[in-house]
Amino acid sequence: MELDDEQRAAVLAPSGPVCVLAGAGTGKTRTITHRIAHLANTGTHPVSEILAVTFTTRAAGEMRLRLRGLGVPGVQARTFHSAALRQLRYFWPRAVGGQMWPVLEQKLRLVALAARRAQAATDAATLRDLASEIEWAKASLAGPGDYLAAVAKHHRDTPLPAEQAAAVFAGYEEVKRESEQLDFDDLLLHTCAVLEEDEAVAREFRSRYRCFVVDEYQDVTPLQQRLLDAWLGGRDQLTVVGDANQTIYSFAGASPTYLLGFERRYPNATVVRLERDYRSTPQVVTLANRVIGGATGAATRYRLTLKAMLPDGPEATFTEHPDEPSEAASVAATVRSLIDTGTPATEIAVLYRINAQSETYEEAFADAGVPYVVRGGQRFFARPEVRQALTALRLHAAEVTGDGEDGSADVLVPAVRRVLGTVGLTEEPPPPGALRDRWDALLALVGVAEQVAAALSPAAVDEQPPVSDDEAPADPPHAFAAFVAELDQRAEAQDAPTSDGVTLASLHAAKGLEWDAVFLVGLVDGTLPIQYAELPEQIEEERRLLYVGVTRARRRLAVSWALARAAGGRRSRRRSRFLTGLAPDSAAPTRNGPAGRCRTCGQRLVTPAEIKIGRCRACPSSIDPDLVEALRVWRKETSTAASVPAFVVFSDATLLAIAERKPTDQAALLAIPGIGRSKLDAYGSDVLRIVGAGAGG
Repeated sequence: MELDDEQRAAVLAPSGPVCVLAGAGTGKTRTITHRIAHLANTGTHPVSEILAVTFTTRAAGEMRLRLRGLGVPGVQARTFHSAALRQLRYFWPRAVGGQMWPVLEQKLRLVALAARRAQAATDAATLRDLASEIEWAKASLAGPGDYLAAVAKHHRDTPLPAEQAAAVFAGYEEVKRESEQLDFDDLLLHTCAVLEEDEAVAREFRSRYRCFVVDEYQDVTPLQQRLLDAWLGGRDQLTVVGDANQTIYSFAGASPTYLLGFERRYPNATVVRLERDYRSTPQVVTLANRVIGGATGAATRYRLTLKAMLPDGPEATFTEHPDEPSEAASVAATVRSLIDTGTPATEIAVLYRINAQSETYEEAFADAGVPYVVRGGQRFFARPEVRQALTALRLHAAEVTGDGEDGSADVLVPAVRRVLGTVGLTEEPPPPGALRDRWDALLALVGVAEQVAAALSPAAVDEQPPVSDDEAPADPPHAFAAFVAELDQRAEAQDAPTSDGVTLASLHAAKGLEWDAVFLVGLVDGTLPIQYAELPEQIEEERRLLYVGVTRARRRLAVSWALARAAGGRRSRRRSRFLTGLAPDSAAPTRNGPAGRCRTCGQRLVTPAEIKIGRCRACPSSIDPDLVEALRVWRKETSTAASVPAFVVFSDATLLAIAERKPTDQAALLAIPGIGRSKLDAYGSDVLRIVGAGAGG
């Protein structure tokens, strides 16, 4: 394919500062590799002077392969960390002295040592979250002494109290220095230090590398930008390529600030916009533009509007399901049909927001005989927390089967929750991170228990016809033993997936990939946007995540959501607010007004606080102060009796939402964000009694 006019403009631009704003599917990699080849072939920069950096080894490998095909195999194309490691190894003996310290392959052991010194938790999930937190801090150029200020500035949830996390961070750095080791972030930090502080080293490096190309520039961190500045040393022979619409890694320290401010930093920069989409059909492209069209914030100044260059394809589909198992079964059946009619399994993907959602699809695909591969994470039953949970559940089953305890269907789910509580399932979800992933995985096991309990309930058993008229009814199976047997069967059936299958992946793991057919599943509020996304910029990042998901599809796109988690569960969920105006309006109105709209003025609700109380911030409140006080008194008495903090019963925001909405039945109470089935069972009757008394007064 020949270069189009915009691609050619980017390729032929002068070697000074160039910013290529490249939308999804617009031929970004093709453009920048042709630009590198043009700079080399015209003698502007010999191949030995060019350093191209990107964010994944896969992308760097693809870039090297394409450059080889264009006749310039000598160009260095690496990740930031790979380039820094190569440079640090070369300069360390001269700049530091002696042999370079070894690089940690895994930092958890040192994090655990630091956590013990700080008297912090040392379970595997907490250690993973602490390791991620340290990586975020270093990527954000925040040392242990700056950590608390950085957390406050970014409104960041921390895996432990911030002061304790800071102590672990400081201890980790101390232990690392004592053992003379480096982590991957140190590679960038030490390379920066060498280039910034040793003039001879900087002079030698800059005489070697004179031209830099940075891919995915919207995702650079402050640390990576500092390294890039050290490489440049005040020069401007720089080409950056990015798309602010695809910034989805701010949780790891990434920021689109550098892309958005490129023209201010380099007033003489050449800026080229690539908006012709060669990947997707007009139907997919139109939907992608509509998704990102609702975005707000600074990034809108660089918003790209894609223009489809391919022929028409099928319209995107939007499907509402009663529950997650039904949604997964429907997706599996459609995928099975696509494969049977000629679509390769490798050209199909199911994308979801969190890894814990994969379990339902693994099961449905196994039942449908659809081969699949889980990308970006371990298979569900191979996860450490799931293996630990299965061990605890099997031990409990062995203990209770003989005496009949936990044998009936109606006590199965509470019994499973009690057992899983010993391995980390808490009443309230923890902050986002590894602990939250662990919690979600354990909750998925509760969902299996709910399915087994429903299947073994007297009503379900009564609906099954006998094999013959004279057949004696069989004794009902022991519920807990049946549940464990079901888990074992599922684990065995999904033990060895073929690598040539349908891709199951999170939206983050799907970045940079594409398929002929994409299924975006589980699109409900609380999942996308994720529940803990509350600030406007957090909501906007969730919108961009949906945009990334849509733009992964070449030809066929299916969007779906489920109103309940478990089969037969209460249908209290709402489809993602991002689908308003895109999907057919299938949400049924409630007594408080249409789902997701203000009950006073009817306008669409946007912020989590508005959705919780059911009205726009600007509309008048209907809160009864006496009802609020009555609820507060009850909460204090309840929390005191249970020896727990008041917020464990209900948060202030949930308490105010109850007073605002004045629910009159369990369904209305369950519809309030922050109130789940467990809290309804524990406190529902008391709350409804207090609300009723207030209304009556």
